[in-house]
Amino acid sequence: MKRYSVFALAREAMRHQKGWERAWRSPQPKPRYDVVIVGAGGHGLATAYYLGRNFGVRNVAVIEKGWLGGGNSGRNTTIIRSNYLQDPSSAIFEKARKLYETLSQDLNYNVMFSPRGVMMLAQTPHEMRGYLRTVQANRLQSVETEWIGPERVKSLVPIMNIEGPRYPVLGALWQPRGGTARHDAVNWGYARACSAMGMDIIQQCEVTAIRSANGQVTGVETTKGRIDCGKLGIVVAGHSGVLAEMAGFRLPIESLALQALVSEPIKPVLDTVVMANTVHGYISQSDKGELVIGGGTDGFVNYAQRGSFQHVEETVRALIETFPIISRLRMMRQWAGIVDMTGDRSPILSATPLGNCFVNCGWGTGGFKAIPGSGWAMAELIHKGAPGPLAAEFGLDRFREGRFIDESVAAGVAH
Repeated sequence: MKRYSVFALAREAMRHQKGWERAWRSPQPKPRYDVVIVGAGGHGLATAYYLGRNFGVRNVAVIEKGWLGGGNSGRNTTIIRSNYLQDPSSAIFEKARKLYETLSQDLNYNVMFSPRGVMMLAQTPHEMRGYLRTVQANRLQSVETEWIGPERVKSLVPIMNIEGPRYPVLGALWQPRGGTARHDAVNWGYARACSAMGMDIIQQCEVTAIRSANGQVTGVETTKGRIDCGKLGIVVAGHSGVLAEMAGFRLPIESLALQALVSEPIKPVLDTVVMANTVHGYISQSDKGELVIGGGTDGFVNYAQRGSFQHVEETVRALIETFPIISRLRMMRQWAGIVDMTGDRSPILSATPLGNCFVNCGWGTGGFKAIPGSGWAMAELIHKGAPGPLAAEFGLDRFREGRFIDESVAAGVAH
């Protein structure tokens, strides 16, 4: 596959842009693969990429019931940070953050990583104490983060009202190397790199059954026919429970809609990511000038990929107190993704009761920021059949043994 470069741009400009290749192939499935990964979102594609790059496993198919990146990977607010409290969480998210920094060069595809900084506001004394604790934990974990006072918050985000009527800003947890990336570009970059290694990305191919013999997975039945495999990876976010049931086991997750919206585009007013967890809203500005706004999950289990006016009103009403200038902006569009939530709000990267079948799920509302680290750890798990250091604490057995990695209680919010 041809490399993208400034010279390639100049060459194709002279050819009237007629020499570009397709970014990835769209083949028909082969009868058998060494590894089949179900789910062509960021986590599934990253898993395939690191299987090829780190372990030389290239007879791989990534199958997707819809279109590539059409699930949560294309329906999120693109926040990237790693300042978590618990050691296993900070390790895998920091691995992901570091991989994001060089991902464009690694994939030869511009994923538009922008280390603009992520600010998590403390608007109650309890929240301030919790963030001060996180700062100390991050220092022990070698994760760069710091506590900043209200004056520094105001200097970084001049449009913010730090003396809000209900929740004044008492300070913030600040990670200067956090930021955002372009969600579609991350998917496309991984897909292009996988295709260049000879892997098959098969879209519009829904799994209808998982086949097994003598306690070992043997393949899947799909809408494009039977596909045999030596190993199977289930990486389907909110539909993980559905695939697990096909494989004969249950997962301790529930699926909920997570909504987001963008405003009409405006001139640059916000060059960081701001999360206000007390009122449960977060905001950043895209390269096109839109304000990207998100909040919490719906309060009931569902598989809806659509927004609701009630949720938009709750989120925007809270953010307007802190960002008064956004009150007259018009909403341009809204949407929802289906997130899979565990009881401790930490992911599952694990072998399953079905031999040679592995699952990656439970990322909840924070899956995009983990994509490179998740793929790195999942690839090691599939190849070796046992978890490496990044995935070791995220096994299914922790729920039976009571070894919870409780980020929801630690952070006060599941992001």
